[in-house]
Amino acid sequence: MLTLKRLFVIFLIFLLTAILGAGWLYHHYHRDIVLPTTPYEFSIEPGSNLKQITRQLVDKGILPDSWSFVLLSRYLGKESALKAGDYRLTENLSQISLLEYLIKGDIRQNEIRFVEGWTFSQYRKALYDHPDIRNTTVEMSEEEILQIIDANEKSAEGLFFPDTYYFIKNTTDIEILQRAYQTMQNHIKTAWLERMESLPLASPYEALILASIVEKETGLESDRGEIAGVFINRLRLGMRLQTDPTVIYGMGDQFDGNLRKKDLQTDQDYNTYTRAGLPPTPIAMPGLASIHAALNPVATDALYFVAKGNGESKFSTNLADHNRAVAKYQKRQKN
Repeated sequence: MLTLKRLFVIFLIFLLTAILGAGWLYHHYHRDIVLPTTPYEFSIEPGSNLKQITRQLVDKGILPDSWSFVLLSRYLGKESALKAGDYRLTENLSQISLLEYLIKGDIRQNEIRFVEGWTFSQYRKALYDHPDIRNTTVEMSEEEILQIIDANEKSAEGLFFPDTYYFIKNTTDIEILQRAYQTMQNHIKTAWLERMESLPLASPYEALILASIVEKETGLESDRGEIAGVFINRLRLGMRLQTDPTVIYGMGDQFDGNLRKKDLQTDQDYNTYTRAGLPPTPIAMPGLASIHAALNPVATDALYFVAKGNGESKFSTNLADHNRAVAKYQKRQKN
């Protein structure tokens, strides 16, 4: 049977051990971790749990062990508070500071910008050229890409919303395309529900086609709605759209920078001088302003417009006035 003296000794040993252990842990958690390099960048993948994150940090040489960081996180009730993302450490820091850093989510933002009016081939090049994106679609056809993102359309053109997309390092190109596709779907569906009545457009996809033409034809923001109005008037009257950007798109690599009369007279799927109605697909990725303009055009009597050479367009209600405007502004541009 333990005597009171022995119990006291055991208590003292226990207390001393607890004090020493607490002191060691305090020192362990507050001493600086020496980074492998400075600055040091690392990523935490979405969906990673605490043990996976800790193991990753140990493997990268950031943490000396896994158990102490797991213990710290659980003791503070922060097990599920760590945020995924790309991190950049510029100086040595303690485990306590690292935990706070990962909870705050002070991540380094990677981004890619898709510009209004770009074609799908330009999107693909931007994705391929980005150093922080993992390319998985380089050998894929458009049809294969559309199948992966569950798109029902036959052409990828016009389907991906132009915007700035943020992502963590090693995100795949298909993930970004999926986001851009869904963003475009959301915008076109909303705009379609808010469209002007009695438009000569049968579906959201036709609106997307027209919006892409408006995007390529607009040089000045204030002209966008009236340009859309001209095309809507022509569709209502059964007039051919006669827009150069569709011809250029249809020519593909054959276009050398100069659009000639013979190009306008050569029939092809996208030649709106030889064929009535809309082309079969969009010719570029339209922005939100062009989508809204196509579905809510400015009321106008104009049937023609020509670029003035300074970004503005000159609108005309009849062919005679239009021909005079063409002669005037084309001559000015040549001079």
